[in-house]
Amino acid sequence: MNNKKVDMTHGPLLGKLIIFTIPIILSGVLQLLFNAADVIVVGRFAGEASLAAVGSTGALINLMTNLFIGMSIGANVCAAQAYGAGNDDDISKTVHTSIAFSLICGVILIFIGLFGARPMLEVMGSPEDVIDLSTLYVRIYFLAMPAIMLYNFLAAILRASGDTKHPLEFLTIAGIINVILNLFLVIVFKLGVAGVAIATVSSNLISCFLLVQFFMMQNDSLKLHLTKIAIDKRILKKIVRIGLPAGIQGTVFSLSNVVIQSAINSFGTAVIAGSAAAGSIEGFVYISMNSVSQTTVTFVGQNFGAGNEKRVKKVVFETLAIVIVVGLIMGNLAYFFSTDLLGIYTESQDAIIAGRLRLFWVCCPYFLCGIMDTLTGGLRGLGHSFAPMIVSLLGACATRLIWIATYFQIHHTQDVLFFSYPGSWFLTLSVHSICLIIIYKKWVKKKESEIRI
Repeated sequence: MNNKKVDMTHGPLLGKLIIFTIPIILSGVLQLLFNAADVIVVGRFAGEASLAAVGSTGALINLMTNLFIGMSIGANVCAAQAYGAGNDDDISKTVHTSIAFSLICGVILIFIGLFGARPMLEVMGSPEDVIDLSTLYVRIYFLAMPAIMLYNFLAAILRASGDTKHPLEFLTIAGIINVILNLFLVIVFKLGVAGVAIATVSSNLISCFLLVQFFMMQNDSLKLHLTKIAIDKRILKKIVRIGLPAGIQGTVFSLSNVVIQSAINSFGTAVIAGSAAAGSIEGFVYISMNSVSQTTVTFVGQNFGAGNEKRVKKVVFETLAIVIVVGLIMGNLAYFFSTDLLGIYTESQDAIIAGRLRLFWVCCPYFLCGIMDTLTGGLRGLGHSFAPMIVSLLGACATRLIWIATYFQIHHTQDVLFFSYPGSWFLTLSVHSICLIIIYKKWVKKKESEIRI
């Protein structure tokens, strides 16, 4: 395992940032392929209504899960700072506390999915020809929540140790199985939406099982002892202190996206299908940029734990440069090849036209979102999660909701609706940058005063 770990606190930085980030990007891409395979298979073999049903559930699923998945960021920061400080006992406690806590979260989510899916889809204005299929997909999908939560927490801890390659290997295996099951259950058994949901659940169970086995085979502070699975109150408090604001931020972001999805639903099934296909394509650009943000959290966390303020500053500047390049290249390529990419998902020309319009407004300026997330990652790595939450809630989420409730009601067009994305990103990243500068300077000043004492 050691040859797959990255030393974050010593040596040249840029190459390590890239080496660390690439497996996270590929892992995220594989996770998106779970959903993309679902969308493509149902779009090709089960019809436009099934495509709209599966594709339009993304915002709702994120709304229902982001609060809990955000907690894994707390586990990542907690473990990263413990690694930077060389505290093996805290690393072990973080592993076992995270397992217990993630399983509790997963069980809670099963009930949320089973009983909350249809009422929330009704609130979103899901069309009559779509809502039954969407409800079925969400309910089956949420049966895998304990495995999904456990995987997210353990993968976050593994990233904190400097290892991003093993999660990629496990997801590769699960991703291949997911695609095979998708084709088999939908084409051969004609299960439609239920088939792709069952395939996704199965693949998540497999990836989780492989990761748990990996932790059980370790011989260092990461080793999983089944008898030690319990919640350490001190560690849990730290995880929640950092993870809860991140989770709330993700939840409210998802809420704003649910409102946007509701607005999209008002344009009809073709626009819903096109937006769903475009959203799947956007996901590949977003996950690439968000992977840089995850790298920022981990590198800043370890160097904060090690007390290396100069390296923290360098991490933030270099990850910002990386995310701008990634966002500009991938976002504009996604729009340039949008017709061909959307054609993979659907043959409907109306859906393709609607999808291209969304990709123009979202993907071309997507680097702004990358900057926003990377700055947030720097703040969280320093142990500050509340400030970016407040800024994001006001700068991004509130702005979108106000925009939709006011200007969009007067000018009811897709262009006006999708402009809410880049506008809110720019506003939020501007405030995030100010917060990061202030918090960093306070930390440096505190360290200098401690040295003088």
